[in-house]
Amino acid sequence: MMGIADQDIDQLGGPWSILVRQRRDHEHLDVLLHQLDVAPAGAEEERVLGRIARLVFPHAFAEESVLWPELRRRLPDGEALTLQVEREHQEVNELWTALEQLPAVGAARCDVLKRLADVLREDVRDEEDELLPRLQQVTSVPRLRALGVAWEAVRRTAPTRPHPVVSRRPPGNALAALPLTVLDRSRDGLDAVARRVPRLHPVATRASGALAGAAGRVERAGVLRRGEDPSTRVE
Repeated sequence: MMGIADQDIDQLGGPWSILVRQRRDHEHLDVLLHQLDVAPAGAEEERVLGRIARLVFPHAFAEESVLWPELRRRLPDGEALTLQVEREHQEVNELWTALEQLPAVGAARCDVLKRLADVLREDVRDEEDELLPRLQQVTSVPRLRALGVAWEAVRRTAPTRPHPVVSRRPPGNALAALPLTVLDRSRDGLDAVARRVPRLHPVATRASGALAGAAGRVERAGVLRRGEDPSTRVE
């Protein structure tokens, strides 16, 4: 079974294939993680982390909404395969949430950043070496392309922040998409204003914090936690 990193675009089903689109995001993540490794603490590190968040969280949300249900339907061991990756996604959400509560410098922050990078790289390896090649074996090229279109549509309208409490599976994650996406992307805009317009920094930061609190309340709505496997559930 050949990993998707060792195949060309035609072998993977063309540019619209879910396999090509997944690999493209993984390559982008690798570049960003190398930037994070050398970024000085402070504004530059936060800038790189923001770019990683806007890549990683929509990517994972689209996987959990579109791709992993497909694997569970098509593979006899799809449940075990996808659950392993969902646990990695859950750990990323929890690590990121912990990171947001730590000081900008210090040993604890360095430890969390290292673990975060390790889990993200492990997640890529699991997907490229196991899950995606297994999907390729049992899926036609037209279906791979259809999945690519669906995944891309969800990715472009997905939350951009960690939400460890929301279910990693339908129907909870699907129901969470709209309210959390609106809140997250509004926060992204406010945080950009805070960085670029110093005189508006206090107001924009307070508004972003208020939206973060609203997102936390939304996460705990009972219907948004339905479908969760017990091993990824946070109380």
